[in-house]
Amino acid sequence: MTFSIIRIARTVLNVTDLDRSRAFYVDALGFIETERTDTHIYLRGLEEIHHHSLVLQKADKASVDVLGYKVTKEQDLEELEALFKSKGLPTKWMEEGTQHAIGRALHVQDISGLPIEFYCSMPQVERMLQRYDQYRGSRVQRIDHVNCAVPDVQKAYDFYVNELGFACSEDTVDKDGKLWASWLHRKPGVHDQAFMNGVGPRLHHVAFWLPDPLALIHTCDVLASVGYASSIERGPGRHGLSNAFFLYLRDPDGHRIELYNGDYLTSDPDVGPLHWDLDDPRRQTFWGAKAPDSWFDEASTLLDIITKEEVTTKEPTLEKRKPEFII
Repeated sequence: MTFSIIRIARTVLNVTDLDRSRAFYVDALGFIETERTDTHIYLRGLEEIHHHSLVLQKADKASVDVLGYKVTKEQDLEELEALFKSKGLPTKWMEEGTQHAIGRALHVQDISGLPIEFYCSMPQVERMLQRYDQYRGSRVQRIDHVNCAVPDVQKAYDFYVNELGFACSEDTVDKDGKLWASWLHRKPGVHDQAFMNGVGPRLHHVAFWLPDPLALIHTCDVLASVGYASSIERGPGRHGLSNAFFLYLRDPDGHRIELYNGDYLTSDPDVGPLHWDLDDPRRQTFWGAKAPDSWFDEASTLLDIITKEEVTTKEPTLEKRKPEFII
């Protein structure tokens, strides 16, 4: 493996009403709107110097178009294409100019059926980190990770670790040593990509980093004051896994957004993963509060990179049970 994947860098969500979505993400949560067209809204966090990390794309039905990873150099894209083709997995080139505000990109359907994008270049814009006059709503800083339900976590883990060069920070195993969930990273945080056992492939959530734990509480106050209290699905709370503070929201189309702060450094290669027992209730919510049924049962539909039809989901290979959904 000679290519280098840097981090999760953008997500493209299909939404049914751009104005309604903008009111939630920009007016309430405080995302920076970099640009808008008739069919797309491009958003970023205050810390981010690239054009966007979240795209809201107008569509007839809510779904997830692609999960985007940034790579170090253009040659990485060629090498990634060769890898995916060698595994018999679908690939599709998106030449420069075919997608707005992003360079040449490779779209693939990964080993679990997730629509993944790899790209190297994106235009830079003003970093708003010290524009404190622009700190509104949640004061979102940057994209942090995505979490996906897949029917075979071990299969996904093996591909991302052995073929794509991800490292594992934490995982969940049962009494027989079977892998139920894993937190994988390229950047030196707890995760860029998480996998959990469940009906899939589906996107459970995309997460954004906030500046401090109080920003999560402030978000709840803001949402309640402008009529979005019902969008709060779970939290605020602290995870056992990752140690992070969390708040889960549902956007107007039902996509789940996590607001996140407080995990830890994972740059030392000699530190192995932290293993959690599946039956340990602290791993899910360190303080003990239970998640609602919707958090276990609902997730966003993914699209095929070639046909743009919904990806067919499968039942999990391990026995389906609610502890499978960890973070």
